[in-house]
Amino acid sequence: MKAVMMTDLEGVAGVVTFTEQSYPEGKYYEAAKRLLTAEVNAAVDGLLAGGVEEVLVVDGHGSGGIWYEDLHPQARLLHGRPLPPAPVYNAVVAKYDVAVMVGQHAMAGVVDGNLGHTQSSRAIDYYKLNGKPIGELAQFALHCGGLGVPLIFVSGDDAACREAEALIPGITTVAVKQGLSRNSAISLAAPESRRRIREGAQRAVARQQAQPLPPLRWPGPYVLEKRYFHTDVADAAAAHPGAERVDSQTVRLRSDDIVDLIYR
Repeated sequence: MKAVMMTDLEGVAGVVTFTEQSYPEGKYYEAAKRLLTAEVNAAVDGLLAGGVEEVLVVDGHGSGGIWYEDLHPQARLLHGRPLPPAPVYNAVVAKYDVAVMVGQHAMAGVVDGNLGHTQSSRAIDYYKLNGKPIGELAQFALHCGGLGVPLIFVSGDDAACREAEALIPGITTVAVKQGLSRNSAISLAAPESRRRIREGAQRAVARQQAQPLPPLRWPGPYVLEKRYFHTDVADAAAAHPGAERVDSQTVRLRSDDIVDLIYR
């Protein structure tokens, strides 16, 4: 079994603010990267203990969230911006048997989602797919699902875990902090968060071997609606091929192929 791991910074224990920890200009940004990398390494340990033979870590935080020097020696890292062209990236992900997420946050608009947002905390109000609000968790799960890869494990704040469980019944989740508001949370101590992630990842592999979760797929055709905070960002989005301008701040994209659509 081979696993691809999507990572993000905002769902990590001890990371609770955008300005100080998540944005690259924040004074604790580099320290936050170390916290994420330690949680990633714990998940890698758990996956390997469960029998996974290869782990590819995808640095999913926009400005970079992995402290490379501390990365688990048995992991490989896909990083850099912009990401590879879609056909290249899709071919990489499709080689893996299962997907996991570490450091995940809730979608934009969740009242107790610590650092909740969808793609850009500075630009995007919401995403909807076929009229249903979605966040980065659903994006990744559906993208992987379209490539035949099931999402089996998520760690992050408790709101992200609820989101994952509603999206994929039977998924294994580990909450490492309780969100109180967008910029406050109660975090587990770092050693405890890593212990739970390690055990949860190993448990997810065992569950997948015993009762496999299928890849997440929703019926098409698909309409992806994006609403932005500001009109100038919507102006740029509306200029993309195939985009439909709905109003001053909203655009829609359509496709029969979820893999083609979900990250456009």
